Parts: sequence; structure tokens; C-alpha cells
Amino acid sequence: MRVLVTFAVDAEFAPWRKLRHFASVDYDGLQLWRTKIGGADITALLTGIGAPASAQALGLMMNMADEQKYFDVCISSGLAGALCPTLAVGDIVAPQSLIAESRYADSPKDELRVDAELRKLAMEAGAVSTNCLFTADRVFVKASEKIACSSRAQSVDMESFEIVKQASAWGARNVVLRAISDSAEEDLPIDFGLALSNNHQVSLSKVLLQVLKNPIALPALVRFGRQSRHAAQRLAKFLDGYLQMIAYANYGERSREAAAR
Repeated sequence: MRVLVTFAVDAEFAPWRKLRHFASVDYDGLQLWRTKIGGADITALLTGIGAPASAQALGLMMNMADEQKYFDVCISSGLAGALCPTLAVGDIVAPQSLIAESRYADSPKDELRVDAELRKLAMEAGAVSTNCLFTADRVFVKASEKIACSSRAQSVDMESFEIVKQASAWGARNVVLRAISDSAEEDLPIDFGLALSNNHQVSLSKVLLQVLKNPIALPALVRFGRQSRHAAQRLAKFLDGYLQMIAYANYGERSREAAAR
């Protein structure tokens, strides 16, 4: 069984890399790490932040794979922001469906659903059941922006819709597992959308430039950093246990049997 687990940035993946040995693989500029859990071959991929970066990374992965090497399961993972007040920092959410900004209007469906069986397994492992995750095309900096979208979804990220759409095209089973890094009531300390590098990662120099322009944001930035590390650490432990459950149940073999029918 082959499983792909995606993260936007290294900070989301780093705690899991500390828990388990991963071998680094370079493929055409993609940052890949590989390990085995039971009978499952696990590949972790850093896509970069945002849907365009995710689409590009997933496209390269598709080019790399041949018929025998497509992924059986794809997990869109990493951090997400809360849109509803019932979600707390560190919660692992397993949304049932995904919606995206209007630029996906050319898609046959403006809503995607994850694999029900994989999601059910995540909830059995302790994930919080949510109805919907909203994939935005920008960072929600203000709590007011989150509140404005709270009637549509319970959490927000910038990658999952594109990842699930692309991986579904391969025939992979998909699930979204995200750890909450910021609550619905809090503003972000800076606009991380203005702090991205050319490779769609967070640029430290651009973060520092924003702090220099607004030094009062520093304490909130430090607090947000602690929250994000806590959420990423919880996610790492959850993913490791969840993937052991998937490997034991041999979901990849069941996926291939279903496709053959």
C-alpha cells in the first residue's frame, strides 16, 4: 500500500520527522521524505502554501508515478484555522466535505467529499468530526474574516481542496486531517500572505520585516508560534497512530479491489 501525506511547510511536518525515521528524496525540486509503517510505504510531500503551489506539486508527483506506483491513499495534512468557536488550538479535525473560492467555478463540482471510511477511522482515533473545511485563496488575518465564513465551514486552509481534487483524479482515496493552529476569535499577529518566499514557504526575513514595521506584534507572534508548534506536535502523534491503523487494515489492497470491480 502506498500513502501520500501532504504538508504545506516544513514546520508542519518537522515534529513527525522527529518521531519516525524518514529518508530524504529529491525529485525535480520536490521535497519528499519516505518511511515504512507496517506494510505501508509512506511518502511525505511539502507542497508549499496555497492552491497553485499544491497543484504544481501534485502534478509533479503524478508525473513521477507510473501505473504500478500511484498512491492508494492521500492525506491532506498540516495546520488550519478555526472558523467556529467550538474548535480549540490543537484539535485534529476531519471534515466531511471541502469547498473553495469561486476560482474553482470551472470544476464540475464546487464541493468535494472525502472517503467516508477513512474519515470514520480518523474519528475513531480521536479526530473531531466537522462538516466542512473551506480552502481560501488568502490568509484570514482578522477574526472578523473568520466569522464572515463561519456559516460555510468550521475550519479554513489554503491547500486541501486542490490536493483532494488532484489525488482523486489518480483514483486515490482521500482524507483531510488538520490540526487547529488559531482559534476563531483571534487575529493573526501578521499577514503571513505577505511573508511568502518564491517557493511558497514562509520567509523569515519577510516575517521580521513586518515585525520591524509593527513591533507591538512580536508578543502575539511568539504566542502564535507556540500554538502552531503545539498543534503540529499533536498532529504528528495522531498521524503516526492513524497510519498504523490504516496499514493494519490494509486499505490500499481494499482500494485496488474496489477499483477492479
